[in-house]
Amino acid sequence: MQEIEFLYDFSSPNAYFVHKVLPKIAARHGAKVIWRPVLLGGIFKATNNQPPMMAFSNVTGKVDYMRLEIKRFLERYEMPFRMNPHFPVNSLALMRGAVFAREKPWESRYIDACFDAMWIAGEKMDDPDVIMRILAAADLPADVIMTATQTPDIKGQLAELTDAAVKSGAFGSPTMFVAGEMFFGKDALDDLNWRLETLSA
Repeated sequence: MQEIEFLYDFSSPNAYFVHKVLPKIAARHGAKVIWRPVLLGGIFKATNNQPPMMAFSNVTGKVDYMRLEIKRFLERYEMPFRMNPHFPVNSLALMRGAVFAREKPWESRYIDACFDAMWIAGEKMDDPDVIMRILAAADLPADVIMTATQTPDIKGQLAELTDAAVKSGAFGSPTMFVAGEMFFGKDALDDLNWRLETLSA
């Protein structure tokens, strides 16, 4: 079975887009998605990168085209989306929670709840009270998760995962790896799908 490593951060709308589509691509090829939480701000700092809206803010027409690209993507995949009114949102607590959620029976429920709260409901997901409410509504152990986010072990694991992402060549999120080959961004999903086809041929 092929594995797709998915490096994600809840603060990235593009990671949300991939989150909604990638499992369907994986299922089509009998592949497995491995969720790798990372801290996007840490990757940006380590690689001297910036969010697209900042990086291309002075390029005439570029930001408008990115908005068109998003609109077209949402239409193609019939995907619900709302630009978070609190953007940019500090995702540190959420990503620590994602580290704690790894390999738990409710990991996918945690990921779905956080992405949907951020990019459908438009919640302020750097507010601890809001996070607690969202997790409790998803029938997740909110108190246990939030306590875990403050432990040195979970903090250290997130730092290690982020550092490993940079060492693997990642410079942002969403980043995916299949058989050691990197695919970056939602626009790489077609290429990733093609690669899975070649690997299963």
